[in-house]
Amino acid sequence: MEKIPKTPVVVALAFGAAFACPTHAAESSGSADFKSCRVQWNEREIVARNSHFERKWRIDNGLLTATSFRDLDADFEWISKAADRPAPYPDGAIPDGKITLGGSAKSGRLGPVEEESLLLELASGGDAGFSYQFKIFPDARGVEMRFGSNLKKPEANSTGAAGKTESSTGVEVNPTNAAAKASGDSLEDLMLAPQHLRFTQATLLDQTDDHNELVFEKEWLLITNELPLKLQGNVFFTEDALTKNGLLFLKQAALPHARPEPSEWDVLMQANTRRIRFAGQGYPFALLAYSGGRAGRIEALQTYQRQLRAYDPKRDAMFLSNTWGDRSRDARINEEFMLKEIEAGARLGVDIVQIDDGWQKGRTANSATVKGAWNGYWDADPDFWLPDPVRLPRGLAPLVNAAKAKGMKFGLWFGPDSSNHAANWQRDADRLIELHQNDGIDYFKLDSVKATTIGTEQNLRRFWDRSLEKSDGRIVFDLDVTAEIRPGYFGAMDVGPIFVENRYTDFHRYWPHQTLRNLWKLSQYVDPLRLRMEFLNNTRKTEKFPNDPLAPSCYQPDYLFATVMFSNPLGWFETSNLPEDYVTSVSKLATVWKREREWLFSGTIIPVGAAPDGTSWTGFSSVAKDRKSGYALIFRELNDRSENTIDLPLFGKGKHKLTVLAGEGSAEMTDGKLTATIPQALRYLWVRIDP
Repeated sequence: MEKIPKTPVVVALAFGAAFACPTHAAESSGSADFKSCRVQWNEREIVARNSHFERKWRIDNGLLTATSFRDLDADFEWISKAADRPAPYPDGAIPDGKITLGGSAKSGRLGPVEEESLLLELASGGDAGFSYQFKIFPDARGVEMRFGSNLKKPEANSTGAAGKTESSTGVEVNPTNAAAKASGDSLEDLMLAPQHLRFTQATLLDQTDDHNELVFEKEWLLITNELPLKLQGNVFFTEDALTKNGLLFLKQAALPHARPEPSEWDVLMQANTRRIRFAGQGYPFALLAYSGGRAGRIEALQTYQRQLRAYDPKRDAMFLSNTWGDRSRDARINEEFMLKEIEAGARLGVDIVQIDDGWQKGRTANSATVKGAWNGYWDADPDFWLPDPVRLPRGLAPLVNAAKAKGMKFGLWFGPDSSNHAANWQRDADRLIELHQNDGIDYFKLDSVKATTIGTEQNLRRFWDRSLEKSDGRIVFDLDVTAEIRPGYFGAMDVGPIFVENRYTDFHRYWPHQTLRNLWKLSQYVDPLRLRMEFLNNTRKTEKFPNDPLAPSCYQPDYLFATVMFSNPLGWFETSNLPEDYVTSVSKLATVWKREREWLFSGTIIPVGAAPDGTSWTGFSSVAKDRKSGYALIFRELNDRSENTIDLPLFGKGKHKLTVLAGEGSAEMTDGKLTATIPQALRYLWVRIDP
């Protein structure tokens, strides 16, 4: 991926505490262009746009008020009028006196894994300490924004109260505007134009050791006398019921339960006036326009995520194996065993062979031998993160070289030190950079993180930034969200895939349809390129699933791989212990998947059919930018229907040519409807779609 240099258009003076201080004078007015992106600013107004949208804000005494959000693709204006309260609005008392803003812009690839963008930075002088960032990507349907303030916060709750909710008395009164009366900070404050709106809160769960259902939606129609809605979350969207045009808000933060400084609410919606206000400072956020209902929303959100982490076919969507899933933990880790894993991984079609906890000299609380640390690793042993001299007496080099000789890479487990607010973040980063530069390790699974304080959260960000910068974006992190307080799905969207689940046949906790269900439901909000999903050795622990028609052993091995191949597949097993017919079945499909995956993951991935429940017709489509080609992966779960028709949204009209790539059955497609025939239950069909 060619690195494009930064090209400052105007350089800035001093910023508020939230951002680094530029070195040159800021300008009170100016403009900048980059590809399809443009920003203009002066003392009265800011305009930001690309070919998909245009946003405008009025400036009054250093504060912004949104006056227009136009979806250029749909030719649709979202804002009816300016709100009577600025946003972003600081969580603190604004000092007296005139506040002015100065700004600068720069463009290019502004981060090691981002797409190119145009960045406008504005800041106030004096004691006010406001700072704004507006980042525009050419393909995004909205602006990424950051707002910072060094004003002293009030003693009350950071978002303030939304007005006391009284029970109905039967005495008629005029409705009040709770959004206007609510005190405290704001990120957005919008008066929406469409009358018939549906508003949806999407709630995602992590800590998957305790949670199995991970995605929930709750919706309201906003034309009633609904009391003000005060809701927490990261993803909210409102959609015009008549046009299917929508507006989506994304807060790029940990889930509400995992934020070190929680907000009382993230959104305040006044239904009868269609006024919507988002709050909770300290994190980037984006407001994205879309059209076309559910599929358009998924496309807009997925496209935006791929601006923050650009898809690199040589780095992303890799098939990774990890021995921990067979529950030996670290007991079998040694050079001889891992050389067998590498040999078996090559036959299976693995891209990365990864050692979980146990390669290092130090012992953790999860060790099968001696119980050790689960934090404070450097204090426990200054040599904690050196290769174990008994298990790996020649270090990592023989394993890395053996994997390389087979066309694979090697990966490791790592636990960043969360103690003292992650004070050892640079020491952790430098150790990983050393492993990357000296040993050729690019892939790290991050576990044991405890991001319970703002300081820890900030130092984790420094840890990731340093690792990505020093490796030019080649280091990839799998962020474990199975337990603890961690950044989760949206708190570190640029660093690598989310390691979603620990599921084990040993504990009677792995069902293929449940993993497929979680991938299907998460894919509506989290780009599947950012999800690591597991499949297991289904010949183990069959006695744990007596008389269960959905037991893992009821599925063919290639079906198991197919359930996760529209994400980053995780072989959660000791590869050298797989039966030969398992290896033959999976490797045949993995070979085809590797041939097709660059085109597959270059498209928009849409979950189609019904949500998996063990008995449905379900699957995924991948739609190319030309809307003429792509893929469909269809699963017939346990049911008696050998044929089913499934809508494949975003594809253009007319007939398409379908080529069967793997699985069983046949299919035909006309005008975006695919009719699939799969003769047997618990089988799948994967087809390539061409004009």
